[in-house]
Amino acid sequence: MPIKAGTFDATGFYEALDAVRGAKEMSWRDVAAAAGVSASTLTRMAQGKRPDVDSLAALCTWSGLRADHFVKTDRKPPAVEPLAAISTLLRSDRNLSKESAARLSEIIKVSYKQLKDL
Repeated sequence: MPIKAGTFDATGFYEALDAVRGAKEMSWRDVAAAAGVSASTLTRMAQGKRPDVDSLAALCTWSGLRADHFVKTDRKPPAVEPLAAISTLLRSDRNLSKESAARLSEIIKVSYKQLKDL
């Protein structure tokens, strides 16, 4: 049976999270507090349930794990769109305010569209 595009491996993520927890010698209750998620979220994950997107983000931030490493697919990932990559980098730049990142992104977007076909 082919794997659907974009299936999240919740079990694999939980196992990797458990490895990080073990390496840090923390209890699951400690992980919940440090990551800012509920203990019930971790209990549900232990039962094979997927975390909600905010919990996933918090756990990735806490653990250093990358969510995209747990996406199963039988498709080759598409090339990253340059404007999406630039926008992502600008939004994650701690030196820029949200407004500054948005303005820079818009400037680059307009410039890119004008120059890409030259």
